[in-house]
Amino acid sequence: MLPSYRITALALIALGVLLSGCASKKPAEGAAANNASGLQVVKNASLFGFLKPYRIDIQQGNFVSKEMVAQLKPGMTRDQVRFVLGTPLLTDVFHSDRWDYEFRLAKGNGEVLTSRVSVFFKENLLDRYEGGNDLPTEQEYLSLIAGSKKGAMPELSDSPIAPTITNK
Repeated sequence: MLPSYRITALALIALGVLLSGCASKKPAEGAAANNASGLQVVKNASLFGFLKPYRIDIQQGNFVSKEMVAQLKPGMTRDQVRFVLGTPLLTDVFHSDRWDYEFRLAKGNGEVLTSRVSVFFKENLLDRYEGGNDLPTEQEYLSLIAGSKKGAMPELSDSPIAPTITNK
């Protein structure tokens, strides 16, 4: 007869081998869905169907809105483009006449928003740009960050608010 600790060890090894066959590297059907706007929704795994780990929102790159792209005009200088869109995330030494503005927002709930705008220069003047067809407006982006639906953010006033001074 084998000692009881060896029987227990063998049983645990056999159980581990049997359970390892249940794992799969193939993603579950419907795990990710894409739509034309560049928004990708990925379902996060949960424990027992209701416990989910906390995940922070991660923003990477340069956010470029529809309003910003609308300001681009052929013939603008590099400084003018930098003023409108900001400093480019990617500049290539071998392609100095191209700037790339990459953006990625991974929300904690699994939503992923990605966009890319490429700006091309000819003789240090803006020649053309690619991308930016399906970019959100600044208001829609603020709604995405806040986690609310489109148009749920309050309108911001352009008029300054005068401070109220009270004497007691």
